[in-house]
Amino acid sequence: MNIKILVAVHKNYRMPDDPMYLPVFVGKEIHPTVNHTFQGDNTGDNISKKNPHYNELTALYWGWKNLDYVDALGLVHYRRYLTLEHSKDLSTILNHEQVEELLKDADVILPKKRHYYIETNESHYLHVHEHEPLEITRQVLKEKYPQYLPAFEKVMKQTSAHYFNMMIMKKQPLDEYCTWLFDVLGEVEKKVDYSDYTPYEQRVFGFLSELLLDTWLLTNPQYKTVEVNRVFLEKQNWPLKIAKFLKRKVTGHGEH
Repeated sequence: MNIKILVAVHKNYRMPDDPMYLPVFVGKEIHPTVNHTFQGDNTGDNISKKNPHYNELTALYWGWKNLDYVDALGLVHYRRYLTLEHSKDLSTILNHEQVEELLKDADVILPKKRHYYIETNESHYLHVHEHEPLEITRQVLKEKYPQYLPAFEKVMKQTSAHYFNMMIMKKQPLDEYCTWLFDVLGEVEKKVDYSDYTPYEQRVFGFLSELLLDTWLLTNPQYKTVEVNRVFLEKQNWPLKIAKFLKRKVTGHGEH
């Protein structure tokens, strides 16, 4: 299989040696003078200028539109990868042979779900982010894609989801997913005025898409999925992360 996994990156950073991985500098159109050797997301059909609002999705869009030759396409982050191991080491992330083996019995490879336990995906979103975009997303689905609304509401009530916009998909489901995802986000974008949002909150469409992935998968059960581990290459301050999580639950989305 011809497999490419895009690595969304916005600064110089160590990258995997495996040629299956293609580092993509996101927002290249906005930062044309940044010195790096990575593929930019601003060639061919692209939405590079929207990177401040779409996050790593500008890399996914670029790969979807411009890498027609692949049999499967994936998206990871420069510090977050998919792996069968637990080690914080680039040498242990998924390699071509492992991906090909996983795709023999599955159409989509996902990271294991992130669990919140004490709150739902919807309550977590509302504690952390501006409220309006989520409600507009609900309305867009109701008006344009009503068959997806039951799955969306189910995801909202769950306490876990496949976050981070990380996945590897065979070409057909990827094409169907991206066609749907970017149409939904485009409709939401028409209705959301994010000009007064903080720079963090202006990344709104990247946040919304994290909940739309499971919405799409639940509505399309014909595509089989498999989960693998997700590894973050750097140390994390878990006491601080937990403290921020609890603070947001009490005070709302004003602090980041």
